Amino acid sequence: MTTLPPQPLSPLDGRYRDAVAGLAEHLSEAGLNRARVEVEVEWLITLTDRSLFGTTPLADADKQRLRALYEDFGQDEIDWLAAKEAVTRHDVKAVEYVVRDRLSALGLDAVAELTHFACTSEDINSASYALTVQRAVTGVWLPKLREVVARLRGLAVEHADAPMLSRTHGQPATPSTMGKELAVFAWRLERVVAQIEDGEYLAKFSGATGTWSAHLAAEPSVDWQALSKGFIEGLGIGFNPLTTQIESHDWQVELYDRARHAGGILHNLATDAWTYISLGFFAQIPVAGATGSSTMPHKINPIRFENAEANLEISGGLFATLAATLVTSRMQRDLTDSTTQRNIGVAFGHSLLALDNLLRGLDTISLSRDVLLADLDANWEVLAEAIQTVVRGEIAAGNSSITDPYALLKDLTRGHRVGAEQLAEFVQGLDISDAAKQRLLALTPASYTGVAEQLARG
Repeated sequence: MTTLPPQPLSPLDGRYRDAVAGLAEHLSEAGLNRARVEVEVEWLITLTDRSLFGTTPLADADKQRLRALYEDFGQDEIDWLAAKEAVTRHDVKAVEYVVRDRLSALGLDAVAELTHFACTSEDINSASYALTVQRAVTGVWLPKLREVVARLRGLAVEHADAPMLSRTHGQPATPSTMGKELAVFAWRLERVVAQIEDGEYLAKFSGATGTWSAHLAAEPSVDWQALSKGFIEGLGIGFNPLTTQIESHDWQVELYDRARHAGGILHNLATDAWTYISLGFFAQIPVAGATGSSTMPHKINPIRFENAEANLEISGGLFATLAATLVTSRMQRDLTDSTTQRNIGVAFGHSLLALDNLLRGLDTISLSRDVLLADLDANWEVLAEAIQTVVRGEIAAGNSSITDPYALLKDLTRGHRVGAEQLAEFVQGLDISDAAKQRLLALTPASYTGVAEQLARG
């Protein structure tokens, strides 16, 4: 048997590459290295702008050419770093060397020793992860999540007045509308989205154990805490002033827990949509040329929702692992976070793939209102709740001598199908006021939806 040519091991880099490519721009190894170069370059420029250690600010043209190292970061830089890391066996050290190499090419060797000045690798890494995760979340993942929420909101309004039989514990229950049920998911997701949007992306920049010891040894007169804070905030991320060797990752734990929470809600949406399709509430719109089943030509399988369900389970598991692992570091530093963080892109990749499938699934379903109405018409017994509640009010008002309205309705409806005529006859015989009888006789399962329509419209 011949050996296959090199193949991607992960489906995210193979079958589903196009769907998640936007994340790779930031959360791949190359994306991380580009951010590392950015942090190293900007720190050097910050130090020279302050004229520290006898330097003078770089000329604008030199700054521009130096920044081009990360702004135009491409295959040449990726290959250079891979070759250098093979020798250094240290990824951040390889990044330092590529910056030094560019300085030499620009004739700026005089400031080369300020490359990576007073930094531990985690100063560079924490800033780089904050930048890459922030850019991936705000630029790629959150927009797709917002698309799903917007689509749900649109469907909620579209179907706000479409009455449907609810099923609590899988059994017929007080009717709602399809729009209101979809609005529930939209509202739940909007809360989590708001929490994610308010989240922080933090970095530290305080040296080997978070004390600025080397900085002060080199130049005691500088307010290194203020300088570091200004530098990090100038990158567009938040500053953590109190850390060990590593930034404590609590912001990441918060983010991944919230992403997992959003995924749980989306998983609930996927399984409910699948169930509504199986009940015939939603019809699936055929896609030209698509095969639903390899052997049964009539079928249109709800594969978008099934695919979303599976990918949300994978991403949820990874987000949970990220959060559980990153919250702890032994004393001042261990390396468990290093390998763990390299899977951030995998977690968001499976989540993004799920979002893509959910959006496609929601775009290819059509509500079968006739099925909803037929289901309602077959379950008049759900009005038992309304009847016994009205009777309670009549008893309280002194308009009825009935002693146990709940038991009365239970005897009539529990375990039985009750039709419209039987229910009307029952209402007519109740010891309640005529006004109450008329309100009950006017009810149908399709009209017994309370303020569901208003809730759906927001």
